[in-house]
Amino acid sequence: MSTSTTASVSTHILDTSVGRPAEGVAIQLAARSGRDAQWQALGGSATDADGRCKDLPALPEGTTHVRLDFAVEPYFENKQADAQQDAPANRDSGAVFFPEVAITFAVTAGEHYHVPLLLNPFGYSVYRGS
Repeated sequence: MSTSTTASVSTHILDTSVGRPAEGVAIQLAARSGRDAQWQALGGSATDADGRCKDLPALPEGTTHVRLDFAVEPYFENKQADAQQDAPANRDSGAVFFPEVAITFAVTAGEHYHVPLLLNPFGYSVYRGS
């Protein structure tokens, strides 16, 4: 939750290749207080069955930039393993094109930032949601 002195962040992931939420994607949160400041790792979580990450750590006072690191390679490897069990003739090379996605954005104290990730095996898109 944002306060007058801090911002807050939430996210969710939709796997657009299947039109469903991406469950079990690990997300790490980092923050810094200024363009030239060092990143401070704050911790992380993983997406639930709805593709949402509801328990990201709070941002420290003075945060101006936030980075969300999404570990998407294990998600696609698990999805690919499930597909191979169902249809072994359709095996792919096994390579994940984007093994991780890092999104960096600026924040202002008192604001909430919802940053959804639209994900597929060969691309992704993000936007500021509501």
